[in-house]
Amino acid sequence: MSLLMPKRVKYRKTQRGRRKGSAQRGSTLSYGEYGLQALENAWVTNIQIEAARVAIARNVKLGKVFIRAYPDKPITKKPAETRMGKGKGMVESWVCVVKRGKILFEVEGLPETLARESMRLAASKLPIRTRFISRKGN
Repeated sequence: MSLLMPKRVKYRKTQRGRRKGSAQRGSTLSYGEYGLQALENAWVTNIQIEAARVAIARNVKLGKVFIRAYPDKPITKKPAETRMGKGKGMVESWVCVVKRGKILFEVEGLPETLARESMRLAASKLPIRTRFISRKGN
């Protein structure tokens, strides 16, 4: 199991930022016929993305899966029962900043019923509300 994370980063620790607004880019289908679109803002961890990917891959035998969410933001945490001060904590996990409207996963080469079912399974692994979209309409 290889979890998603950058090989190297320019800065080891980043500031938290704000989770507001909607996605300016990555809000339309680019690679596949069907997709899973985020309806709210959140941090999605590398573990959650991997769990959703596995859920889709198990359901989809033929066809291609595209992952459009990449966790490139390091999240730090200080150890439990540590006094204030003494600098920023160590990097605990990696997250993808997801804004509403962003496409998280895309699939192609399978019927709509199977695509809808696999996206439903993937959505259950994610901490946000999502919707199924397709090129035909929606």
